[in-house]
Amino acid sequence: MLVVMQPNASAADIEKVCDEIVRQGFKPLPMPGAVRTAIGLLGDDAQVDWSYIEGLPNVANVLIVQKPYRQASREWKNENTIVEIAPGVRVGGSDVVVFAGPCSVESEAQILASAHAVRNAGAHALRGGAFKPRSSPYAFQGLGLEGLKLLALARNETGLAIVTEAMDERGADMVAEYADCIQIGARNMQNYSLLRHVGKLGKPVLLKRGMAATINDLLLSAEYVLSEGNPNVILCERGVRTFDSATRNLFDLTAIPVVQKLSHLPIVADPSHGTGLRDKVTPMARAAVAAGADGILVEVHPTPDKALSDGAQSLYPEQFTELVRQLRLIAGAIDRELAPTPPMPAA
Repeated sequence: MLVVMQPNASAADIEKVCDEIVRQGFKPLPMPGAVRTAIGLLGDDAQVDWSYIEGLPNVANVLIVQKPYRQASREWKNENTIVEIAPGVRVGGSDVVVFAGPCSVESEAQILASAHAVRNAGAHALRGGAFKPRSSPYAFQGLGLEGLKLLALARNETGLAIVTEAMDERGADMVAEYADCIQIGARNMQNYSLLRHVGKLGKPVLLKRGMAATINDLLLSAEYVLSEGNPNVILCERGVRTFDSATRNLFDLTAIPVVQKLSHLPIVADPSHGTGLRDKVTPMARAAVAAGADGILVEVHPTPDKALSDGAQSLYPEQFTELVRQLRLIAGAIDRELAPTPPMPAA
């Protein structure tokens, strides 16, 4: 349930509504807006005496939220959510944000070379895995804590925000200590205990769509994070599994406008995992921005042929530089811009 206040509602009016919600045994969640305040109610609203609440001073109306994902829906909040993952790096506004870097952190030289290359090309955040969920237990699994320390070193040198994946609760605590944004990968999208845990950590969360997940599934997973009091969730379309083996996954561009109609949360796109093929990444990144994505995640490696994971879908630095140039043009054509590059840290 959502209580919408009149534009002239006072702080006392809002407090009175919150007190009544508490009296009835529920938790209120005030959401100040540019014009008016709305107050969400957490719990089973079937038992709420909404008619009494509707009669309180300066209550405009009471809305019953029909979607199973309440806080993620536009019925709950119509204004777009903007998630700031680091000072000046905001996802969900008019600017398009570019996350770029290697699939895995492999060494200090490799991650620093990657960070400087993507920053010079115009990226805003560095992506790279310290913990890597792999299909084979014998494949490279990441450097763990050492990888997180190297990502922090790269941030200190370049000023780029850090986005990296957590695979379990212990790893999430470590990622929260070193990174700016916690990524939940496709394999963990429905790991509900992990989602609840990261919701309590207070860090922005980038939530990737599962390999066989519907849009409804994705938004319900986001609800787990939101329900723990963390409003800073970024959704990510990264392709779904189909019967066709021509590409690694089916990159579902339709998910971008569909999610934007259903939810106020920002959505970015990952054409690297969405296609699995280097020569498909650039055209699908362009298409994602044209479709309205709030950002893109692109894998970039200094020497993709020597990468320990996902080399076949990683762009060479010069290819990424050209992609960013093209994205600036496409963003401009739909009245958006690429976000400004973060300033270099002071020496």
